[in-house]
Amino acid sequence: MRELSLNVLDIAQNSLSAGASLVEIAVSEDTEKDELVISVRDNGRGMTPEQAARVRDPFYTTRTTRKVGMGVPLFRMAAEMAGGELTLQSELGKGTEVTARFVRSHIDRMPLGDMVGTMTALIRLNPQVDFVYRRCFNGREAVTDTRELRQVLGEVPLDTPEVMEWIDGYLREQEGCVTGTQPPSDREQA
Repeated sequence: MRELSLNVLDIAQNSLSAGASLVEIAVSEDTEKDELVISVRDNGRGMTPEQAARVRDPFYTTRTTRKVGMGVPLFRMAAEMAGGELTLQSELGKGTEVTARFVRSHIDRMPLGDMVGTMTALIRLNPQVDFVYRRCFNGREAVTDTRELRQVLGEVPLDTPEVMEWIDGYLREQEGCVTGTQPPSDREQA
C-alpha cells in the first residue's frame, strides 16, 4: 500500500467483518515528539488470544473467500519500516484495537494519505455503522462522531448524497483547521 490511509481502510474493513457497530479511528501527530500514531478500535466479535497471536501471520485469516490476510501484517511492516511498532489488543466478545506508531520524520514512513476520503468512504458504504474519527495534530484536536450527526439529522440517512457531501466538506475543514493547512473560520476564532 502506498498510503497509510489505505491500511486504515483495510483494518476498518476487518472491524466491519467482525460485526462491529462502532469503529473509532484516531490519527495523532506530534512534531515535537516526532511521532505519528494511528489506532482503529471496534466493538466487534474480538479474538481469542490464539487468534490475536496468529493475526500477524499473513497466511492466517478467518475469511473463507481467500487464504491470506495481509491487512495487519502490512500495517505492521509499514510501522516497523518507519522505526515504529504495531500493537494489537483484543478480547473475545468485546472488540479489537490495532495501534501503529511511526517515527513521523522517518525517511521510510509512508505518507498519511487521504484520511478524509477513507472516512467518507467508510461512512458512505456502511451507513448503519457508527464511526468516531479523532484527528490530533500538535495538541489541536477535532472529533467527528456519526452518533451526534444522526441525532441532528433525525430520519435523514447518513448516506444521502447531500449529507455525504456535507460530511466530506466538514471533515476536510476540520482536517485543515487541526493541521494548520486551512485558516480557522470566524466562528472558531471567537
